[in-house]
Amino acid sequence: MNAITSSGRAWTRGLRRAVAALATLAAATSILAADPSASAASAPPKKVLRYAFRIAEAGFDPVRVTDLYSRIIIPHVMDALYEYDPLARPSKVRPRTAAGMPEISADFRVWTVRLQPGIFYAADEAFKDKQGKPYRRELVAEDYAYAFKRYADPKNNSPSWGDVEGLEILGLREARQKAIDSKQPFAYDTPVEGLKVLDRYTLQFRLRDPKPRFIYTALAQDLFVAVAREVVEHYGENIVGHPVGTGPYKLVQWRRSSLMVLERNPDYREVLYDAQPAADDAEGQAILKRFKGRKLPMIDRVEVSIIDEAQPRWLTFLQKNSDFIDEVPVEFITQAMPGGKVAPNLARQGIQGYRMVRADAAYTFFNMEDPVVGGYTPEKIALRRAISLAVDVEREIRLVRRSQAIAAQSSIVPNTLDYDPNFRSENGEYSVAKAKALLDLYGYVDKDGDGWRDMPDGSPLQLNKSTLPDQTNRQLDEQWQRNMNAIGVRIKFLPAKFQENLKAARSGKLQMWGLGGLANEPDSLDALLKYSSRQIGGQNHARIKLPAMDALVDKLNVMPDGPERHAVFMELNRLSVAYMPYKTHVHRYINDMAHPWLIGYRRPVFWTDWWQYADIDTSKLPKQP
Repeated sequence: MNAITSSGRAWTRGLRRAVAALATLAAATSILAADPSASAASAPPKKVLRYAFRIAEAGFDPVRVTDLYSRIIIPHVMDALYEYDPLARPSKVRPRTAAGMPEISADFRVWTVRLQPGIFYAADEAFKDKQGKPYRRELVAEDYAYAFKRYADPKNNSPSWGDVEGLEILGLREARQKAIDSKQPFAYDTPVEGLKVLDRYTLQFRLRDPKPRFIYTALAQDLFVAVAREVVEHYGENIVGHPVGTGPYKLVQWRRSSLMVLERNPDYREVLYDAQPAADDAEGQAILKRFKGRKLPMIDRVEVSIIDEAQPRWLTFLQKNSDFIDEVPVEFITQAMPGGKVAPNLARQGIQGYRMVRADAAYTFFNMEDPVVGGYTPEKIALRRAISLAVDVEREIRLVRRSQAIAAQSSIVPNTLDYDPNFRSENGEYSVAKAKALLDLYGYVDKDGDGWRDMPDGSPLQLNKSTLPDQTNRQLDEQWQRNMNAIGVRIKFLPAKFQENLKAARSGKLQMWGLGGLANEPDSLDALLKYSSRQIGGQNHARIKLPAMDALVDKLNVMPDGPERHAVFMELNRLSVAYMPYKTHVHRYINDMAHPWLIGYRRPVFWTDWWQYADIDTSKLPKQP
């Protein structure tokens, strides 16, 4: 296509990687897809899904994983107790290996889950008796108890331990501390009060605090999956490359940072396609009508390569060497989906486009401990509000984000339970006149005649905004410069690497910086934890300490869902806008595309597995020369 042009050495390197990845896929296909026992005339063609990750995976041991791309693989291989309905919007949780919804005590401290009997792990070398004879390994309640204990084992040094600790499972924190203090191996065989195995198929979680949304934070999370102890002990440190589970696929080939091949798990239980799309969801209803009752998974094989450069990844899709492109690169979005619709030249080829507002927010934080922008006195609040009012978000969306976002009104993100698309606040307002009036009223005026506003005490007003040394951030900085010039406020940009900025932000050394956050569950509170003083050093980069906010966050943590809780969310929203520790800019769109033979795709919201719910229409595949 004319739109695809060379952009120098980086593009060439990326293209080489793409070509190499495709060659690897072709070789893998010819070796692994062959079925010598089947006749070419009678066997239907294997349904193969091919696409590329933008970033390499880290591995497949759930306790050691933090990256998105490893988390896409894991739930296709291993099962959590619950899952999200693939078509329901708003999102709904339903049983996966559980026999039904959990039994919950009135105080939300005891959650009892019963498993479906007769679920088996994929056959593996780990499942052999002392005589070397293989056995079928059934999924049991102890496997989930063991999996949670692995996060607490200090030997594993799990980056997700903080999340598990926050679940407040009785006795788990103490079991970890005992292993640390004694310098002895973690006592897996010692019972943990909060992980009671009542019988072969029943697990009971007992929690220190009420957790009304425990099903989101623990039971339907893609990393809290069943793990067989035999597998861990058999593979040891090599378990990172040997995920074994009860899920729809099994990993059959892995070349680190290059290729992952998964095939249908022949030991997978009978699961039939079902879903509950909304009655007015035409697309969802059409998918359900087409697939209802079909045995899962429908796709036989998935081949995933790594192509980190945007242009080669896009070119690979256009040339039909991949069936699907996850997150169309922003550089090509105006060519691919102008105005949110598939470009006519691509639509004529049957290419499908999928657009969704992500459950995310891009924001700028103000360090509340900084002597310039921090503080709780009226003039400090006025300064932050004036800066926020002067930010032209619509221009930012149009020029920098290429119209791939919507303006945010608060920190509550779309697709979560308490997001209100009709809510409006000063956070979403742009008014240079109001910004100037606030600054004038509270004494931020030019006292020395140099054309720039000064602090009320006469000292220079100087903003220092940390940034990243890439093109997008340079463009965002240009918008910030323009916005601050309009109200007469000096601003300086301090570029550094992401990890350097993150470390400095967590220790309170940055004045201002822009970040993004993505919700991983339907509860709206996830995005508002950054207003809790308990998260200082973590996600509370603004370092705000406001007792009223802490009280509201604590209240939201224990309240059941409903109108009363929603009212508390709105109260917290109002406080967050009034004090303005964060300027929330936008919620971003995400765009995917697929060739016409991939059918049934719908982008996940709070989950990462979808292959088992899609199909390949082999009648639409390109003719082989």
